[in-house]
Amino acid sequence: MIFVTLGTNDEQFPRLLKAIDKEIDKKTIKEKVVVQAGCTKYASKNMEIMDLVPREEFDKLISECSLLITHGGVGSILTGINKGKKVIAVPRLAKYKEHLNDHQLQIVENFEEKKYIIAVKDLNELGNAIKKAKTFKPEKFVSNTNNFIKLIEDYIDKL
Repeated sequence: MIFVTLGTNDEQFPRLLKAIDKEIDKKTIKEKVVVQAGCTKYASKNMEIMDLVPREEFDKLISECSLLITHGGVGSILTGINKGKKVIAVPRLAKYKEHLNDHQLQIVENFEEKKYIIAVKDLNELGNAIKKAKTFKPEKFVSNTNNFIKLIEDYIDKL
């Protein structure tokens, strides 16, 4: 099963669901697709779409999926990689009115640079990313929280 999560943003993100529908029609995707769509309204005969799911069910879907396709939100990406899932992340973009700015693009690029995820910045490349995911071996995520806390403590000590 492929789990798709679009986050809880107020802005819609049907562009990603249209691209997934296209890949299902092309038979690039042959598995069941379950979507947590948030505020995005989209009808599909190919996918099981829910608005929001309770946290427990959300975690269960991530645990059971073979692939997580998500927007470029840090929480969704970290949840997937912390559970050892292959993650394809597609940033919401301001030019499509999917977000207020393009910070998700930077987030996705940073995670991809460290080889934690597969980034898709052009949805025409989604099919290739799905094929790549079959053999993709993500790097093990290493939290940088302790280093970040030390930087803050050092900064405060200098004040």
